[in-house]
Order: sequence, then C-alpha cells, then structure tokens
Amino acid sequence: MEETISLKEIFSTLKKRIVMIMVISLAAVGISGLISYFSLTPIYQSSTQILVSQQAAGASSALQAVGFDVDSKYIQTYNVIMKSPYILDEVIGELGLERSHGQLNSQINVSQEGQSQVVTIRVEDPDPSLAVDIANTTAAVFQREISNLLRIDNVVVLAPAELHPNPTPVSPNPELNMAIAFVVGLMASVGLAFLLEFLDQTIRTEQDIEQHLGLPVIGAIAQMDEGDTVKSIRSKRVGSDSNDKTKSAS
Repeated sequence: MEETISLKEIFSTLKKRIVMIMVISLAAVGISGLISYFSLTPIYQSSTQILVSQQAAGASSALQAVGFDVDSKYIQTYNVIMKSPYILDEVIGELGLERSHGQLNSQINVSQEGQSQVVTIRVEDPDPSLAVDIANTTAAVFQREISNLLRIDNVVVLAPAELHPNPTPVSPNPELNMAIAFVVGLMASVGLAFLLEFLDQTIRTEQDIEQHLGLPVIGAIAQMDEGDTVKSIRSKRVGSDSNDKTKSAS
C-alpha cells in the first residue's frame, strides 16, 4: 500500500513538536551569539587606493619590451608584484612585523576597480591601527620599488588608509551569524521532528491500524472518563429503582 502524507498530518507533527523546534532554534541562536561575541577575534579592514598612470613616460616601452600590450594587463602584473615576497619582505622589515611574507600575503587583497587604472589595497588585521600601517606601507614600498623593477615611475597614491575614531570590525558579523544559526537550527529541528514521527510506530487511531496492519476497522470503543461512567451507572440504578416502585404500587 502506497503511503501518502497530507498537510493536516504535517501541521499536526509540527504542532506536536513545536516546543522541541523552538528550543533547538533558540539554542542555535544563543550558541552562535556567544561564539560571535566572546570567542571569535574581531577583524578590522583598512584600504588605500593607488593610481597607475598608463600615460607615464617609459611605461609603454617597458611593458611592451616583455611582451605585454598596453592595457589593463599591466595592472594585473602590478597586482602580482605588490603581493610578492620582494615587496612584502620590505613591508615586514619597515614595520618590524613578526610574521612571514606568506602570513602577510593572506592579510592583503589587491584588486582593480573595474576597468579603471585604480588599484585598491585592502588589509585585514585584528589591530585596526596596524591594518592602516600595513596598507599605507605596502603602497609606499610598491611605489618606491616598482621604478627599480620596471624602470617606470607611474604610481600615485590617491587615498591613503586612515584610522577612524571608532573602527568597526568586518568580521565576525554577530547578527548575520545568529540569523544563519536560526535558519539552520529551524531546518534541523523540523527535520528531527519528522524523523521522530517516522520512527514512532505507536498506534493511536483507526487510520494507524489500517496503515500499519492493512486491516479494515469494523468497530471502535469510544473512550469514556471514569466520572462519566460512574454517573451513568448511578442514573441507570435510579431509573431501575423507580420502575420497580411503580410496578409494586400497581
């Protein structure tokens, strides 16, 4: 026999397990909030922008000499150079950082703004002041060293990184984490509710008998409270006694 499930059964299952669903969902939100606020280290981001002038003297000839067209490809070359150990080791030395160039590389993100000649250097660090110093020092070192590497001088710092009075961390985002935890907890608890209902083989209704045993129900005994049973028995006794008195009088 093919089993089907109706919307009524779905809502009945959810209603029966509503307490468990809410407890699991709220617990997931609470755990996520505790981890986000008290366990994860806040990460701050700082950025600086530099302009790579394509019309600078010597830029075209230097790049064409190594086989590049004078277009946005030369900016991609600069992006790679900016995150190279050659530049990052200089940054580490100037700031006195106790980390390798590989660790510093993972903190720096260099991207071109669309198809423009503007390159943005973004740095993430637990210390907002240090993030600003790394961003500005990276731009300054690149501006200085690129002339030695490609014999060109076409890099201008447009917007240096600045330390705001009240910096806001970019991660973690407690509100987003808690919202995601609520959705995940809700989905998990609903799935658990249906799993428990599927594993529960208790027979409660006539429909359960037909579904599990495949037998037709030919009769049912209504459930009666004990108080109602005693009351009905007493009423029957009173009725029988009055009938007996009537017969005796006649």
